[in-house]
Amino acid sequence: MSHDAADEEFEVGPKPAAPRPGLSLKARAVGLLSRREHSRAELQRKLAPHAETQEALDKVLDDLAKAGWQSDARFTQGWVHRKAPAHGTARIVQDLRLQGIPAEAIAVVQSELKESELSRAQAVWSRKFSHIGSPSSPAEYAKQGRFLASRGFSTDIIRRVLKNPGHDED
Repeated sequence: MSHDAADEEFEVGPKPAAPRPGLSLKARAVGLLSRREHSRAELQRKLAPHAETQEALDKVLDDLAKAGWQSDARFTQGWVHRKAPAHGTARIVQDLRLQGIPAEAIAVVQSELKESELSRAQAVWSRKFSHIGSPSSPAEYAKQGRFLASRGFSTDIIRRVLKNPGHDED
């Protein structure tokens, strides 16, 4: 069978989604927000390629915030609610910074999360290692410690959990 120009016209595999021309900046933003909460910085990053000017983009973002369609506080609350059961304070704070949440809001979240970090770390440890029990060797201690550290728990909290897993020391 010969290979000619007509065969090249039919490509196999999924084609990338074509951009949706004609959608206004606000319509794009509302479409994104209808799927899930977005921080202002995240929306700005996603909409920037479609904006004619930075001023137009800022105006749309301001209008969405005034109308209550976009809220960094709501985004932060949802993010923390989803992430807190499985992650430490350091990891959540880092993620919020990357999402462009203001430092003042992060400070409030950080102080709230610190109060429950030990119990959250114990719950994470229990889900992963309760069948093994307390670390019985330095290698196992290091393995469990690395796991908790990768989840964003502080070294003090990790030591407390691994010293007496599943029990509150206070």
